[in-house]
Amino acid sequence: MNVDTMRTIDRWAGIPLTFLLTCWQRLRELVKRPDVRAPKRILFIELSEMGSTILVDPALRKARERLDAELFFVIFRKNRASLDLIGTIRAANTFTLREDSLLHLVVDTLRFLRWTRRQRIDTVVDLELFSRFTALLTGLSGAVNRVGFYSFHNEGLYRGELLTHRVAYNPHIHIAKNFIALVNSLLAETGEVPYSKQVVDDDEIRLPVISCSERELDNMHELVRRHCPDYDRHRHRLVLINPNASELLPQRRWMRDRYEELIRRILESAPDVLVLITGAPSEKGEAGEMRRRISNPRCVNFAGALPLARLPALYSIATLMVTNDSGPGHFSAITPLPTFVLFGPETPALYGSLGNSTPIFAGLACSPCVSAANHRKTPCTDNRCLQAITVDQVFAAIRPVLLRQGEGCRGSRAAVTPQERRDEKK
Repeated sequence: MNVDTMRTIDRWAGIPLTFLLTCWQRLRELVKRPDVRAPKRILFIELSEMGSTILVDPALRKARERLDAELFFVIFRKNRASLDLIGTIRAANTFTLREDSLLHLVVDTLRFLRWTRRQRIDTVVDLELFSRFTALLTGLSGAVNRVGFYSFHNEGLYRGELLTHRVAYNPHIHIAKNFIALVNSLLAETGEVPYSKQVVDDDEIRLPVISCSERELDNMHELVRRHCPDYDRHRHRLVLINPNASELLPQRRWMRDRYEELIRRILESAPDVLVLITGAPSEKGEAGEMRRRISNPRCVNFAGALPLARLPALYSIATLMVTNDSGPGHFSAITPLPTFVLFGPETPALYGSLGNSTPIFAGLACSPCVSAANHRKTPCTDNRCLQAITVDQVFAAIRPVLLRQGEGCRGSRAAVTPQERRDEKK
């Protein structure tokens, strides 16, 4: 199903269904008082955004450490691989939903209801912003503790009265801090209206940095060499360009011709650089067209060349990456890679990468135009917020990293293995 179909179903079917489920739960509570149970088997629900699986990791780790809980996760099947990048959730504790058709989604939802009971889930944390479908999953899960964002006096965001811990979504702080607030509601010693009346410090949303093995780095160098036979790990640096964004919000894409001009500028200014155009397998054709138009042997179509699980190794040998506001901007946050992210319909204040990232944002009066209040759907068909970002502006941002040589330059040492670094220190 496409995104607009999902939104339509979520609105027109979700609102009455969450109302009916609320009525049913109220009737049940008249007959049987709800159980009170400490959160020990916590299920997190985040379906649609791959990058959010990285942004939620600090909240996952806090729940595991502070509550001594076993963690579970439910996600759309197409986004499953993103959950394994950090590995906070065990593979056996993950449930996937197929979103390719309504029939598959219904069947998998019924399977989900059995699965939560077999796993004895006592707590559900709904990470989605006012989705009625995830509210239904939460309400039907059988969990006694149900945590999520609640609209309170906001209009138009009804999704039932199914939560035991109602957390106020704060559109003025980073989404990772909002996720921490959900976990904090479970740590509160007394009830709060609204949750959570605590400060979330910047230190709480730091990500672990993944260290790849020498074998993983060697294999990645070899993969690059297979795509570009002239590649020499000791002579070349790698610059990654990710020109695409997900279909959830295509307005996040910077213009193709500007990416091409940027690549030409990079190749002209740094003779030791190879540019890899990255992307999903479905984007290989478009990446190939870009490479053909650029017509430079140091520009390589790398789209679809590796599974998502191997991205950390690629990021570990690269000098820098330029990307639209999409998954790779967050995936790179678990490595030291300098990443430059182009923002338009979204704002880095809420969805900026938690890693070594520099946001590039024009800040038009209409931007950001997507939010929790409009379910991330914008009427805009002319993304001037990205058109306002020039090639000169982006090149000026990356130039200090691109042209830096010698000491402290990540790029000049990107082709060196950890063992070689240790040998140099002896």
